[in-house]
Amino acid sequence: MNDVQPRDEGTSPNRLTQAESASGATLAAPQALPMRDLCARLDQVQRRVTQALSDAGRMAEQARILAVSKTVSADTLRTAYACGQRAFGESYVQEALPKLEALSGLELEWHFIGPIQGNKTRLIAEHFAWVHSIDRLRVAERLNAQRPADLPPLNVCIQVNIDREASKSGVQIEDAPALAHAVARLPRLRLRGLMAIPQPSDDPQRQSASFARLRQLKETLVAQGLELDTLSMGMSADLEAAVAQGATWVRVGTAIFGDRPAQV
Repeated sequence: MNDVQPRDEGTSPNRLTQAESASGATLAAPQALPMRDLCARLDQVQRRVTQALSDAGRMAEQARILAVSKTVSADTLRTAYACGQRAFGESYVQEALPKLEALSGLELEWHFIGPIQGNKTRLIAEHFAWVHSIDRLRVAERLNAQRPADLPPLNVCIQVNIDREASKSGVQIEDAPALAHAVARLPRLRLRGLMAIPQPSDDPQRQSASFARLRQLKETLVAQGLELDTLSMGMSADLEAAVAQGATWVRVGTAIFGDRPAQV
């Protein structure tokens, strides 16, 4: 199961927000959950994260939940806020912006986690606090140039194609150091760490091996002088393995909001 399957932008909001995939198919929104059920789901995910941190000998605050909210309505996110969730991850700029506006009165932290189209960088730079999916310098340079001066530097992560999958975005491991050092020199960005979406697997050893490669890459970059504190990795099905390998953000959608219906 893979909570984050980011695609290019192409969205149109409605009462139950729908997002068009790059292929033109439509992703229907998950069915809205009653507040009691949504709070229970969030609590269950938090207990999984807390237990995984304890099992790994890590402190309770060393990993946070990023609720993957693509295709989820603003009303449902408002309910999640009432349950205590503050950080949300969006993959489609056109879908996200109406939700950001509708929820502007709440103290939320918005993360962009999808592939970045060049013509969307300004909107991302202006409206998000984090970007997890930088995989080429040109995009980073555009975000840097377009980040408003009255906002703090944009927190960013380099996306690494950790399992070398042709279907996934991300820089190859061997190319990541050069990109990371170049991004770190951009003054309106703050390079925080690395992100990866490993190949889905039910095998805990395979899950752990993929996450370990990202952790080791981060350690290499820190040894080279970069001040990194973030590993964005782990989703509903594999967050325990990710936390054991040092995840600081776990990107969870299905376990919170339910299964997303198939393309229709």
